[in-house]
Amino acid sequence: MSRKTKPGRALVFAALGDETRLSLVARLSGGRPHSIARLTEGSAVSRQAITKHLHVLESAGLVRSVRVGRESLYEFDPEPIEDLKGYLDRVSLQWDDALSRLKSFVEEQPRDQVSL
Repeated sequence: MSRKTKPGRALVFAALGDETRLSLVARLSGGRPHSIARLTEGSAVSRQAITKHLHVLESAGLVRSVRVGRESLYEFDPEPIEDLKGYLDRVSLQWDDALSRLKSFVEEQPRDQVSL
């Protein structure tokens, strides 16, 4: 996938919304590229299914494939995860600010005006 066309956050979240794909990301995040055969080892998931999951992860920019001879090796790309972390940190700050304003508003109201 070209770095010029950066996938949207929703695509990354969707790709991570599957247990098998999360497991693949965890295995690949160790820093070493793996073949499909190696990623299938010890799994009840078929090579074809692993391949489909890897293509979803690749479309989301989370993994990239490198051809070595006749084999494709897949490696983790942390950039989309770092982007999501930054986005979620900003959303968290926005919510903290909104909740702080709400707390201040409620605390400023006379007790007899606050109805539950």
